[in-house]
Amino acid sequence: MMATKVTDAATAQRLPTLPRIPWREVEILEIVTETERVRSLVLRVPDWPGHVAGQHVDVRLTAEDGYRAERSYSIASPPERAEVVLTVERVEDGEVSPYLAGEARPGDRFELRGPIGSYFTWSASLPGPLQLVAGGSGIVPLMAMLRHRAQHCHRVPARLLFSSRSLDSIIYRPELERLVSEDAELDVVHTLTREVPPGWSGPQRRVDVDMLRDHAVPRHQRPHIYICGPTPFVESVADAFLTLGNDPAAIRTERFGPTGGKG
Repeated sequence: MMATKVTDAATAQRLPTLPRIPWREVEILEIVTETERVRSLVLRVPDWPGHVAGQHVDVRLTAEDGYRAERSYSIASPPERAEVVLTVERVEDGEVSPYLAGEARPGDRFELRGPIGSYFTWSASLPGPLQLVAGGSGIVPLMAMLRHRAQHCHRVPARLLFSSRSLDSIIYRPELERLVSEDAELDVVHTLTREVPPGWSGPQRRVDVDMLRDHAVPRHQRPHIYICGPTPFVESVADAFLTLGNDPAAIRTERFGPTGGKG
């Protein structure tokens, strides 16, 4: 059931363009290994204008022969942090991610443009509960929202439903556990879709209507809903929220992959 269209970030960005955002040369200050395939890059960005949780940047690499490759990556850091953090999953046949998630070292430099996007954003000043649903590396912009939320004393209730292939592939797992332990208003539920360790008591399947019914913020609480992940995942979860009667205007989506904007 999807009688009502849910507008996503890609659609929103087809609106009239804003003034040109300049390219900046950035320097890698630190690299954090998140999982076997995922690394976070802490960047020094000169004249960074600041950003809102949920925005992204364009990254441009230039080879010695002059060939250039560009990709978009969500910002993982909260607006309150001076450095910009990008979390990148290595795509084996990619042009940019093998360098960022594998070869790059502190001190390396590349070009970055941003921040970009105004649709898929969230501020701690918004009232009402927050419902986040992530598929794999779709957690990145949602983590920026949770980190931003953690900086404020008066925190709206928030729930994260996070779908990963295995326990070892859960990005930011230690930090998410710490945030939950420090905040009674934050609930995180993990569902594993491929490898399940012995004794696992959480969900063991893809996100569906029944899972949302059991673990998402009820519709009568009018949650702000943000969904990010591969295109099929995002479309399926958005449909499920609509099936449960959630307001389409409250659902914001961002997707990546062959028909999405990230990668």
